[in-house]
Amino acid sequence: MKSQRGLSFFLVIFLILIIVGCIAIGFYLVRLDNVIRTKFEGQRWDIPAKVYARPLEIYNQAPVSEVNLIQELNMLGYHKAENYEHPGSFVLKGNNVLIHTRGFDFGDNSTEPEQVLDLKFAQDEIVDVKTTKPTETGMTRLEPLLIGGIYPQHNEDRVLIKLKDVPQPLIDALISTEDRDFYSHHGISVRGTARAVFSNITGGRRQGGSTLTQQLVKNFFLSPEQTYKRKINEALMAILLEMHYSKSEILEAYLNEVHLGQNGNYSINGYGLASQFYFGLPLRELNIAQQAFLVGLVQGPSLYNPWRNPERAKERRDVVLNNMLTTGYLSQQQYDKEIARPLGVIEKPSLGPTRFPDFMDIVRRQLRAEYQDSDLTNQGLRIFTTLDPVAQTNIQNAFKDSIENLTKRNPRALNDLQGAVLIQRPDNGELVAAVGSSQDFTGFNRTIDAKRQVGSLLKPAIYINAIESGRYNWASLIQDTYISIGSNGKTWTPKNYGGGEHGMVPMVQALEHSYNLAAVRMGQEFGVSAFTNNLRKFGVTSDIPPYPSTFLGAVNMSPMEVLSIYGNFATGGFKYPTKSIRAVVDQNGKVLDRYSLNVQQTIDPAAAYVLNYGLQQVMHSGTGQAAYRSLPNNLNLAGKSGTTNDARDSWFAGYSGNYVAVVWLGLDNNKVIGLTGSSGALPVWTNVMKQLHQQPVNLTQPDDVQWQWIDVPTGNLSAQGCSNAMYIPLLAGHVPTQSTPCAMPNQPMPDNNASAPATSSDDPLENLINQTTESHPNNTAPSAPPQVISSGSSN
Repeated sequence: MKSQRGLSFFLVIFLILIIVGCIAIGFYLVRLDNVIRTKFEGQRWDIPAKVYARPLEIYNQAPVSEVNLIQELNMLGYHKAENYEHPGSFVLKGNNVLIHTRGFDFGDNSTEPEQVLDLKFAQDEIVDVKTTKPTETGMTRLEPLLIGGIYPQHNEDRVLIKLKDVPQPLIDALISTEDRDFYSHHGISVRGTARAVFSNITGGRRQGGSTLTQQLVKNFFLSPEQTYKRKINEALMAILLEMHYSKSEILEAYLNEVHLGQNGNYSINGYGLASQFYFGLPLRELNIAQQAFLVGLVQGPSLYNPWRNPERAKERRDVVLNNMLTTGYLSQQQYDKEIARPLGVIEKPSLGPTRFPDFMDIVRRQLRAEYQDSDLTNQGLRIFTTLDPVAQTNIQNAFKDSIENLTKRNPRALNDLQGAVLIQRPDNGELVAAVGSSQDFTGFNRTIDAKRQVGSLLKPAIYINAIESGRYNWASLIQDTYISIGSNGKTWTPKNYGGGEHGMVPMVQALEHSYNLAAVRMGQEFGVSAFTNNLRKFGVTSDIPPYPSTFLGAVNMSPMEVLSIYGNFATGGFKYPTKSIRAVVDQNGKVLDRYSLNVQQTIDPAAAYVLNYGLQQVMHSGTGQAAYRSLPNNLNLAGKSGTTNDARDSWFAGYSGNYVAVVWLGLDNNKVIGLTGSSGALPVWTNVMKQLHQQPVNLTQPDDVQWQWIDVPTGNLSAQGCSNAMYIPLLAGHVPTQSTPCAMPNQPMPDNNASAPATSSDDPLENLINQTTESHPNNTAPSAPPQVISSGSSN
């Protein structure tokens, strides 16, 4: 009887334990189920922000050469073909290029459709555009080049794809190789799980889950540890996942989650990104053999790395192709065709370090001033920038070539020569290109971080005060003689770069040959505060010392600030803040920010027009004339050189009608480089400008500006053919009222509608006698001012 009671007691306990265990298992399953549903139905992945270049705009008379178009197509991964049957291909046919575009979604219902373009070229522009899907605007866009990303802390990267966009052969390859029963099982394969457990118990090679669902669970929900608990969790969660979600949802998640390689510190996840990484192409443009290769990587991206182990990688690809043949997904004919293909991966990963790190750094700085880091690293934002990738690439190469040429002349002093280049569109402030180093990017972006003295670059900010005052014009004689200035108990005595004085000189000559003494005297007349106020208006944010030495550029500025200054001159007196971003779009296609034009008038347009003439004379017959001789004369270029004390820094800033460019050269340790602005930065500037499709400077002449012949010695009105006559733009309210005897018989009354000469050859400054270049140790300054003669005379 006792034994029966004891047995009953143990049975009750056993049943209780079973019930408790079932309840515990139930709670555990509920917890696992909650984990699955919370993550699978929420934001599944941290998607880094993707940064794109500007899209190439195509329309009739677009300033795009055939060479540059093909260069951009190659950068985008398009391939030259015999026909344009497939997207991502182009055909050359005489002066025509036929392109099968891929299409692109820019957000906010702004979508470029996939279509075929027929473009005709002549004289470096598109002269005719035919499209299969015309638009009302007559303009279409190529997809923008992906130039980088802003990654989450765990360094995962992926490009999300929809199942409907995945090529069927890739799915077939995956099913035939990784899980042939995928569409019939309920999350686990009993046979595969038993095999893995047995192998692990007996000490054999550890094996993972055998179904795609288990692989997804392992990668998506669990840690990589190999324990029985994890294996059990994997099986339970796979079953739960299949209970809640369709095979299509599970397969799509797998295709985006699977680990397929390593790009330095960044993990390559999903087939969308892997296609770009290994082949430089969108997934839908891969052939079957390439898709089979990607499927083969599932078993070991490192083991089958095509760059380190190409033979092993090809063997694995062939195994996948054979699986497709065995399961009937490929015919024998298809199999023979695909297995004969080479591996076909690109020479090096296409998603390596960005090709444009300096520009990307500028973009990141702007973004981080406006967005939280979490928004940039996990919200899937798309950043559309102003970068022209063809211009950037060509300018980078031209810059490095120029630096190498300069270094060869004096390898000892210039061995570590560094520099910066910035290119901007003056009419909207968009940054086109940025180069902040002649070597690899180290994080120190010289376009922003290098604060160096700028020398004579600031002289236009002096002469604009003289022009606006009405007391001076470009023909006015000003003193280039020694001056001493007391400041803070000390005496400052500036000098011309090569020493000496030039006496009384026309103001335009003082600017074009960069005379220091004349600039200081003019600066003193209007005061340091007026000069400083100009720089602030023009966009300078650095500290400006309140000392007269700032007239000669004794102030530290970055190339970006210099770019801002000269942007005011290039636009005729308007400031467009430099911008590197056009729009920010979230992962749902909604535009969060669109960076519109923000313009501010900084100079009276009449005074700016007059100042532009002086800067053009710098290029025509002054310190920038080497560029004038190298680039087309009809561009009417304007600019200014800058050289600092002891030639530690070499600068040149200038503009055409559609580009403002700034170049700085120097050493990071601030040692002497022995290059003036004309001998160092100007050749680089010239080489850089040759890479761009330039338009002439063509500022609109304001109504209150008129062109007149001025007698230099007296400042009175003169006439063509008179000696010492100079033809210059004047503020209408300050035209002289008296004329020289030479001009009296034929001198008309001032005409407000008078305009500039049709060609630069009418400029009398072209015939300056005894004209000098920027002072240089090897040049001798003239002992007397040059004689200015009329355009009717000759040297």
